[in-house]
Amino acid sequence: MPTISTKGELMPQSPIRKLAPFAKKAEKEGKSIYYLNIGQPDIKTPKKAIQAVKNCNIEVLSYTSSEGSEAYRKKIANYYIKKNINVAHNDIIVTTGGSEALLFSFGSIMDREDEVIIPEPFYANYNGFSRVLDVKVVPVISKIEDNFALPPIEAFEKLITPKTKAILICNPSNPTGYLYSKAEIQKLALLVKKHDLFLIADEVYREFAYDGEVHYSIMQESSIEKHAIIIDSVSKRYSMCGARIGCIVSKNNEVIQTALKFAQARLSPPTFAQIASEAALDTPQSYFDDVIEEYVERRDTLVSELKKIEGIKVAVPKGAFYCIAELPIKNSDHFAQWLLESFSVNGETVMVAPAAGFYSTPNVGLNQIRIAYVLNKERLIKAVNIIKEALKTYKYSVN
Repeated sequence: MPTISTKGELMPQSPIRKLAPFAKKAEKEGKSIYYLNIGQPDIKTPKKAIQAVKNCNIEVLSYTSSEGSEAYRKKIANYYIKKNINVAHNDIIVTTGGSEALLFSFGSIMDREDEVIIPEPFYANYNGFSRVLDVKVVPVISKIEDNFALPPIEAFEKLITPKTKAILICNPSNPTGYLYSKAEIQKLALLVKKHDLFLIADEVYREFAYDGEVHYSIMQESSIEKHAIIIDSVSKRYSMCGARIGCIVSKNNEVIQTALKFAQARLSPPTFAQIASEAALDTPQSYFDDVIEEYVERRDTLVSELKKIEGIKVAVPKGAFYCIAELPIKNSDHFAQWLLESFSVNGETVMVAPAAGFYSTPNVGLNQIRIAYVLNKERLIKAVNIIKEALKTYKYSVN
């Protein structure tokens, strides 16, 4: 019988999606589920984006340029300039989601067994992308006690080897919601320049910065413009996850030209999705003001309710719409599955993401979960109450 590849066998499952079969089974059994496991906003997509596709009179749905349409890239460049990020459209390659942007970036700058240093916990698919390209993730652990702040820069420097090619951050962070300060970004900038490394920043949650904080991009550091690569996406910014449109941004022309070869191999990004994304760039600031106000209220509600539960430790997010909670249990994978299979309150239960999948260090984060606060405040309160009641029962059921 033919066998699958070793790479395929070692490809990690998504901690966000691997429990989906249990959720489907629970729903078939009549349970209602509060989905806290996945970052799918319930915020409405800007009407301009939807209307742009509805009003489109294309008669032949043809390929676009491999790097994305010029009109869209010029509009993206203008968006960045307003954010004090000085780039031109030729510094941008449109990709099929931020995921493809990261794959193209990894493939452009790293060879097999090269190393990328990433503060963990980190977006779980970074593990998958590195596995696809046989790149080694070298983790540097951030701690819930420090609200998942950037680890000391000395911790990064100790991990640099001749194989190290890049440092990767997510800012604001998925899964922790931590927003890196300008001072932290500048420390990383000095480090990558000193050791001649790339600094990759996944900035897809740029708009979501709270409590008066302002997002500071790595590309606002002009001293590292040849070292800096931004990964971006429309998915969360405009609540357009299904559009699957992202981009790579870099002032390093070699990076862009190399990534373009990967883009040519997959032909082009989707046409209709680019039309919608181009229109979304006209979204007024008032849209984001309302969205940020809503997420701050949700965050405050979630954190307040979680802190009422005995034995729970929670980091307070400063951006994005995720938080990590540490539970008084041993194994959140087992707990998350048990919630779907064996527990409900009035026919309702909760789906969470076990946090161990957001680490690459073995046996770390086993008692943590990631919560996406993408539900309204009333539903968040109900969901947290279910977790509270579940923990009481779970302690007895596993002992």
